Amino acid sequence: MGRFMEQIGGKLPLQIRQYIAEEDGLGLEEIRARVGQSMEFCYGNGEVKRLGKIGKSEMEEFLNYLSGYSLYAYEEEIRQGFFTIEGGHRVGLTGHTSCGMDGKGNLGQILNVRDINGVNVRVAHEHKGCAAKLVPKLWKDGILGNTLILARPGAGKTTYLRDCIRILSGNGQEEGMKICVVDERSEIAASSQGVPQNDLGTRTDVLDNCPKSQGMRMVLRSMSPQIIAMDELGGEEDFEMLYQIIYSGSRILGTVHGDSLLDIVQKPYIQNLLQEGMLQRLVWLQKNEQGERSIRVFDERLEEIC
Repeated sequence: MGRFMEQIGGKLPLQIRQYIAEEDGLGLEEIRARVGQSMEFCYGNGEVKRLGKIGKSEMEEFLNYLSGYSLYAYEEEIRQGFFTIEGGHRVGLTGHTSCGMDGKGNLGQILNVRDINGVNVRVAHEHKGCAAKLVPKLWKDGILGNTLILARPGAGKTTYLRDCIRILSGNGQEEGMKICVVDERSEIAASSQGVPQNDLGTRTDVLDNCPKSQGMRMVLRSMSPQIIAMDELGGEEDFEMLYQIIYSGSRILGTVHGDSLLDIVQKPYIQNLLQEGMLQRLVWLQKNEQGERSIRVFDERLEEIC
């Protein structure tokens, strides 16, 4: 029995499970279930298999299996629309949200998500070694360059970021760098009940389920990191914190998404970092229709590194 069947296959509704007894999960990226619709198995090459139809009772069964009949244990994560299960597989949710009121009488923080009508299980694939040829290009004059991995959504930038962290952190035999991962949505370490499910090397500390800007500030003050890594930089506060990290002497390793390389480098925050010489490496990651990925690496002058 493959890793997929061990970790997820047994958590599928019974009438669906019988159809995929031999499914080993190779190439599988998502399992999507919607009340009243067929369950979908989505693959990296664009193929979609549809099996059975999910009713309300099957959805409840699916959620019970996924959570080990302890959905309440994931309450804090569910408020953000997801929870992570053993193996690093992330379960996204849609349904009816209940919101509290802020001090001005406006809808504020989400209190819970109930009457769940949609589930998206993002199947975790670590792809160890995918960044082996990339990491050597991130160094400049013997110093790791501040690096951003850029790509369209779904191209695999988090996968490459994760493997860069693993390689740079070391394996216990070779001395690695001290890395702090600020994992706002549990996508890098895929922590389940506080325990990282993905291999991030031997010298990596993980701050899970914490807003990036706040988390970066926390680890910078207390963990003496050589590298701070984070996924999906976007807001003004995120980029303001990058300045503090760089001025402190730590290095940054992060991701940003956009439609094209030009689109991303024209973002004001990134332009400022480039103009001030604070970014040394930009990595453009692409995925073609067959699911194959390619990388291009650029320096601060946007000249390609061969």
